Amino acid sequence: MKLLDQFKNGTLPPGVTNGQLWKAQKIKQAIIHPDTGEKIPMPFRMSGFVPFGTPVVVGLLLPNQTFSSTIFWQWLNQSHNACVNYCNRNATKPTPISTFFQGYLGAVSSAVTIAVGLNVLIKRAEHFSPATRILVQRFIPFPAVASANVCNVLLMRHTELSEGISVLDDKGNVVGTSKLAARHALIETSLTRVVLPMPVLLLPPLVMSLLERFTYRSWSRRSLLLHTARS
Repeated sequence: MKLLDQFKNGTLPPGVTNGQLWKAQKIKQAIIHPDTGEKIPMPFRMSGFVPFGTPVVVGLLLPNQTFSSTIFWQWLNQSHNACVNYCNRNATKPTPISTFFQGYLGAVSSAVTIAVGLNVLIKRAEHFSPATRILVQRFIPFPAVASANVCNVLLMRHTELSEGISVLDDKGNVVGTSKLAARHALIETSLTRVVLPMPVLLLPPLVMSLLERFTYRSWSRRSLLLHTARS
């Protein structure tokens, strides 16, 4: 940050390269909140989404989960998401903590309700074969997480729709407040919260089902060949 300030003020020490400036800018954008100027805790930075979110995703995808384990992993995931949303919030205007707490409760409630509800419905679905029931259950975490993420964002930042957010010019100066910009920001953030978990919550169940099908066919073919050879 000191290096970037020296660049803006035209007081860069000799020998500083463009590569060093770009690296400093990258580090600042990954760690420092643009509105508050405060350092974001490592687990809640957007750059920490993969290393700190992966253990939670593994828990969400565990097979044969019980009622209590489903609630625990959905709660842990939404707790992490709530902290990420709070630490990366739009802080151009003060927002009461109660608003974020409301979003957190809404996200946890919706995630647990959807996950548990879908599990119960699938277990009671008599027209599903056991194999189909297991396959469908593997994809339940995604709709639960995606809908809860959107709920979390909307509940935490709904005041921006009525009050608007600050709009800056190319020099970083506030030129006004816009409700339209707030709406675009909320839509894009909500879409991001749906798209981000797609690879980690949809690909593993899909790959596992294909591997199981391939393994089963390979095992059946070997058993048939062995039986034929013995005959």
